[in-house]
Amino acid sequence: MEKKTIELNYPSEILTHRAEYQELASFAILFIFFLLIFLPACSSLKSPAPTKEAVLVEKTAISNEYARDNLQKAYNDFTLASLAIVKGNYREGQTYLKSAIENDPKSAFLNIKMAILLKNLKKYGDALGYAKKAVSLSPKDPDAVTVLADLYVLNGNDDQAVEQYRKILQEDPENQRIRLLLATILVRKGLLTEALDSLNVLLEQNPKLVIAHYYKGRIYLELSRFKEAEKSFDAALELNRTLEPALFDKGTLYLMTNQYKKAAGTYKSLLNFYPDNHQARERLIETYFKMGNDEEAAKEIKDIKKQSNPGAPERQTLGLIYLRQGKLDESIEELKLIVSAWPNDNKSRFYLATAYEEKGDLDKALIEFSKIKPKTDYFVEARIHMAHIFNLQEKYDEAIKTLEDAIAFSERKAELYLMLASVYEGMENYDKAVSIIKEGLKIDSQNVGLLFRQAILLDKMGDKEGCIRKMYEVLELEPDNADALNYIGYTYAEQGTKLDKAMQMVQKALKLKPESGYIIDSLGWIYFQKGDYDKALKHLQKAVKLTGDDPTISEHLGDVYAKKKKYGKALKSYEKALSLKHPDENRLKNKIKALNLHLKKTN
Repeated sequence: MEKKTIELNYPSEILTHRAEYQELASFAILFIFFLLIFLPACSSLKSPAPTKEAVLVEKTAISNEYARDNLQKAYNDFTLASLAIVKGNYREGQTYLKSAIENDPKSAFLNIKMAILLKNLKKYGDALGYAKKAVSLSPKDPDAVTVLADLYVLNGNDDQAVEQYRKILQEDPENQRIRLLLATILVRKGLLTEALDSLNVLLEQNPKLVIAHYYKGRIYLELSRFKEAEKSFDAALELNRTLEPALFDKGTLYLMTNQYKKAAGTYKSLLNFYPDNHQARERLIETYFKMGNDEEAAKEIKDIKKQSNPGAPERQTLGLIYLRQGKLDESIEELKLIVSAWPNDNKSRFYLATAYEEKGDLDKALIEFSKIKPKTDYFVEARIHMAHIFNLQEKYDEAIKTLEDAIAFSERKAELYLMLASVYEGMENYDKAVSIIKEGLKIDSQNVGLLFRQAILLDKMGDKEGCIRKMYEVLELEPDNADALNYIGYTYAEQGTKLDKAMQMVQKALKLKPESGYIIDSLGWIYFQKGDYDKALKHLQKAVKLTGDDPTISEHLGDVYAKKKKYGKALKSYEKALSLKHPDENRLKNKIKALNLHLKKTN
């Protein structure tokens, strides 16, 4: 096995002093020689009292000599660190580097080198401290700023990384590596338009940068701008016709847009170059099924079976195909054979557990999910599934423990905090749920899911103003978030305030989600609050049809019938709402009691 080495170059400031060190050494030898010859002769002479100026000069000389001595030690320690690292003795190298920094604490270079060493040793937290020190000592040093930005990424602090990358680009706008890294983070943060701008600058600088064309295609695909995505993938493939991810994603584009013939052709091209790409073969078979071309799909499946034995890793493709087609027993049969032969195949085990879960065999699903060990690609996802199952089974303590394990392994995943908060919410422990959400927001302050959930929790805790404030924060990040628009509009309607504003927001939400029964209910409730009972009735009747069994909407419909003096229909709507486990049964029972009394009086 080739030994990994970490390169450290000599610091420029130490090299500057190197000649001084040699000069100092020569001077020291001459000075000693002088003392040996002349000191005995002068010993009988009485020394005059030193002047203040002489004392000051002497102190300065001692101070300078001490500083030079420390630089010499730093130089020696750095040399020893470099030798240790070349030999692969990284701990020894770290010890010497630490000593070098102690002797020359104002060296940005040494702090950078320590940060790089610790980064390579995956001690990202410690490395970050040295990188920060290096930047504080030399704020415009591009190496220091780059290392700091990279470490912010590795420590999960994308916002700080973006800030540092932008600083670098201000000083060096032609730095393509940094611009590409910036675009990658912007995509991860969902700032797709800004990421596109960054990629466009890159392509102006280098029109043949394949990866930039490919990333543009991925962004356009995410934005459902399919023609532009296709154009970008084509540009990437024109420069590199065998680019595997571009071929795969182009096939995905055609699959998403129901262009099955083109999808099949693209996946076949990919498989000509990469016959072992099982995911592409799986997609090809899926495409054939969607085309209704069962014969070609069966041929591909037959080839897989012919070329592999039951339990072979290649048969994983079959297991996943069967899973996607809803053929759960066949999927379980294939995947069970694989995990029996290959116990460490986490992907096969994960999908075997998923097949059990979809089949409703939750105990077996839990057993298989629990066998996926930490530090594997599927561990966090497996724990999310397990927590979901425990939550369904109302085993809340197990759900919490499972999610806490996942967070300890990968604390940067904001969705884990969202799910953990949801468990506490189900237990009606809203304070704890809010505190969990806040922890998640420390990791990703602009996570819309976390902010939305926090708003709902505040509502449940009776803090309507806090709820609306958080929903507006969601809209700042996503102006077309239909659920946030609807929630604010409905809250205003409930309060009987800002009804015109509520109407405007809910109508916008309805344009975004025209078939949402809940948004239509909100619109109906606004009309109710405005006293337009005919329009309220029309919308609430439609909302009931679309949602079916929602107790609150049934109650709303009952309220409209009561206002229109259709008491029999109102009573039926209230009783239906009560049967659906309305959250406020006492209020409904009082309404039913009042209606029954009224009907008795009128009869």
